[in-house]
Amino acid sequence: MDFGLSTAQRERCDRILQEVGAHWAGRRPAGDPEQTRADFRTAGKLGLTGLCLPAGTGGGALGALDTALALEAFGRACPDTGLAFAVAAHLLACAVPVRDFASEEVRDELLRGLASGELVASNAMTEDGAGSDIGNIAVTAEPTGDGYLLNGEKSWASNAPIANLVVTYAVTDPRAGFLGQSAFAVPADLPGITLGEPLPKMGLAGCPAGRIRFENCHVPARYLLGEEGQGATIFQHSMAWERACLFGIYLGLMDRQLADCVRWAGERKQFGQPIGRFQAVSHRIAAMDQRLEAARLLLYRACWLLDQDEDDVSAVARSKVAVSEAAVANSLDALQLHGGLGYLAGGAEEQLRDTVPSTLFSGTTEIQRELIAKQLGL
Repeated sequence: MDFGLSTAQRERCDRILQEVGAHWAGRRPAGDPEQTRADFRTAGKLGLTGLCLPAGTGGGALGALDTALALEAFGRACPDTGLAFAVAAHLLACAVPVRDFASEEVRDELLRGLASGELVASNAMTEDGAGSDIGNIAVTAEPTGDGYLLNGEKSWASNAPIANLVVTYAVTDPRAGFLGQSAFAVPADLPGITLGEPLPKMGLAGCPAGRIRFENCHVPARYLLGEEGQGATIFQHSMAWERACLFGIYLGLMDRQLADCVRWAGERKQFGQPIGRFQAVSHRIAAMDQRLEAARLLLYRACWLLDQDEDDVSAVARSKVAVSEAAVANSLDALQLHGGLGYLAGGAEEQLRDTVPSTLFSGTTEIQRELIAKQLGL
């Protein structure tokens, strides 16, 4: 067991902290599609949209742990957690399955644009009747002579309103259950695709999310990921990367939040002394630190296992639950520590809104605990 970071890892994280801070320090969520596209191109220049993509495509060729460390630095330096989430979802839920399952032709077509941020990708799995129950998806992909005809609607897709590429999942064989689902990397400019307007939502304002409708959308066969019937396997593969690595941005948020709370407890005075001298305050901050460090260890271990090609579903699930629940609890504590100031727009209240959805996306906390229970034989 080696808990130290290498010189290369430390230097990479320091560079990201500096460069992200230079571009987005004091950044407020824009909610402007053109601004978000420009932010993706900036993230591409900083190497963030291609962290774990092959070097030959302009990516960083990083493993899971190094990707998570880079995203942690991104999340710490960028106050717009929604933007960090948008970039991480683009990379892990979309670019990773293209990297690992697309044909060589399609990888050559798409990966360079995904790595540079010129192409923005949206992951479209969730439907009105299929959230946690991904086996119940209703979007269909009817095989034709030279491709597939997609029909149906996805209800919740991050980056959808600005997407150039949609990684989606559809039923190719209704009789085969999970083995009848297939995955596709669909260019968003194909006829028959409608990208919805941004959905109003709580938190993560810097990441637009919307519905996606397919109406007799003809998708050439080359955009099939893997083989027919591999959709469920490909989705679980991408979710392992997302659940393990994406939550690095929340470690970064908690790092920034904790430092702010320590500073505030030393500056804010009540009853003639800094509030940090009151045990009620100092112990609350100590609990924040404990949650953060415990979550960090579980996330690093989950990513390390991915790098060892260990298929440990429960390790990833434990990490996802620990980080998301720590992020919500710490944000509640940060708001309480700042009192009325924490309730004002921005700062602690914004961090709370950005952390609440972390217990929902990439599989709810309840689904993660179900995965852990199944691994235990229950």
